[in-house]
Amino acid sequence: MNTETKGRVLVAMSGGIDSSVAAVLLHEQGYEVVGMTMKTWDYASAGGSKKETGCCSLDSINDARDIAVTLGFPHYIIDIRDEFGDFVIDNFTDEYLAGRTPNPCVLCNTHIKWDALLRRADQLGCHYIATGHYANIRHENGRYVVSKGLDENKDQSYALWGVSQESLSRTLFPLGGMRKTEIYDEARRRGFTELVNKPESYEICFIPDNDYRGFLRRRVPGLEARVAGGNFVTKNGRVIGKHEGYPFYTIGQRKGLGVALGYPAFVLEIRPDTNEVVLGNYDELASTATIVGKLNMGKEATLEGRGLVPAIVKVRYNHDGAPAFLEEADGKIRVYFEEPVHAITPGQAAVFYDGHDVLGGGWIERHVIGEIPVPFAAATAGQ
Repeated sequence: MNTETKGRVLVAMSGGIDSSVAAVLLHEQGYEVVGMTMKTWDYASAGGSKKETGCCSLDSINDARDIAVTLGFPHYIIDIRDEFGDFVIDNFTDEYLAGRTPNPCVLCNTHIKWDALLRRADQLGCHYIATGHYANIRHENGRYVVSKGLDENKDQSYALWGVSQESLSRTLFPLGGMRKTEIYDEARRRGFTELVNKPESYEICFIPDNDYRGFLRRRVPGLEARVAGGNFVTKNGRVIGKHEGYPFYTIGQRKGLGVALGYPAFVLEIRPDTNEVVLGNYDELASTATIVGKLNMGKEATLEGRGLVPAIVKVRYNHDGAPAFLEEADGKIRVYFEEPVHAITPGQAAVFYDGHDVLGGGWIERHVIGEIPVPFAAATAGQ
């Protein structure tokens, strides 16, 4: 194996099948692999009742180390709980208290994991870093462009919109051209059957029991006393019931409301200043536009001065994407949807696509309900 032709790469290894196979493939392709597992959270310290699972557990750390030992490359464990907690956990809590619904995994990718990996890569003499994300990356017209992975059912490009150009210039995605079934095949072929049988974790790493309300109660002493007893209201302000506290609800929520209105009720809006949660019917969840800020542009450095730019916009991870026009001004992008989109949620990420390529993304600041801001027939004339 000629390691000089490929270079030294630091691989983020969670102990799961994707990052493990990514490390194996890079090792076999001639890279000098260094494995690294990041300890981001100690769930027991938060008073949780469920056994620690996922990328932070001792079992997962040991699984990652076993792969490295078997293949003969070094493996390190780094403790980033302090930097993770200060940024990701505080943001998670603050966003709910502000009436928004955060996306901690995107925030962690863009502000914690990549930075932590690159710092350690420099210390260990690694030019590249690699992860097991299902996405692709290429260099085109002076920009590093993230695009969807081949397996669109597993595509993770949505979670990568915030990674900087500098970080992308040193990043490898070995699984971008593979399907999940192929990953299982690769693991079986090499005798790593324990990876094939290992259940995948879909929870937020610091909330393995999926009870974010319980997490908030433990994280913010006295929270229930501060927020309990607020009103459920209609859009016109009519009081229709009492709720448990506005941080415990999210836009689009239907279950667990505890009110009977004679029709299916959904959360339309959260008003932290007055401790009100606005309820309405499904049609009232539809938004025609949204404002997106704190941008990070990918394929295009900026859209400012371009007028209305067509794109497909995803407003949450499992959203198929909706046709829209983008208009950038003053560091924000206004998204005009061709058809109304339901349950657009402040605090979530909006990611803009040109075909399979990520144009850029940002954080949803607010949504617009009940108006059609752009005459689409005029906007598309001549296209």
